[in-house]
Amino acid sequence: MDIRDILVDGIEQLSDWLDDGLNGLTLEQVNWLPEGKTVSIGFHAWHITRTADNITNFVFRKQPPIWLAEGYVDRFGLPKNPQGTGMPLDEARALQIGDLGLLREYGRKAFAASNDYVKSTSIEALSEIQMVKPLGEMPQWRVFRQVVMTHGFMHLGEINTNKGMLGIAFSV
Repeated sequence: MDIRDILVDGIEQLSDWLDDGLNGLTLEQVNWLPEGKTVSIGFHAWHITRTADNITNFVFRKQPPIWLAEGYVDRFGLPKNPQGTGMPLDEARALQIGDLGLLREYGRKAFAASNDYVKSTSIEALSEIQMVKPLGEMPQWRVFRQVVMTHGFMHLGEINTNKGMLGIAFSV
């Protein structure tokens, strides 16, 4: 076992838990906004997925993210470049998901791309230092562990909080 096995396991778990967390929700529930300085389930799910896609494809592979390459930006009608990081709260709260099935499809593709990258990249390459704004420099393996996984699981917790506020049970 090496670091790649741990990263793949964590990315698969995040992908599965996110997909399960969205399963059975209505668009009204996905786009519901709690009071206060927080965002919808849809925003959290979109942000987690866009982050994994951008880190894997744009930052590491130096190619367009799936969001652009496969036309998800047009099918969703959402911003081309932002992924939610640093987005003003009013803009984040205004973001609406119009097709939950499409979001889940995009999520499965983005996380599969992340795992494909990790599996096919040497341990030495995963140890190379990468600049990730606004966090600074860190090895690629830490980018996956911190930015994709840990950050993604934090947002998954917020999704579950929103579900609880809506009276919906969650399985995680």
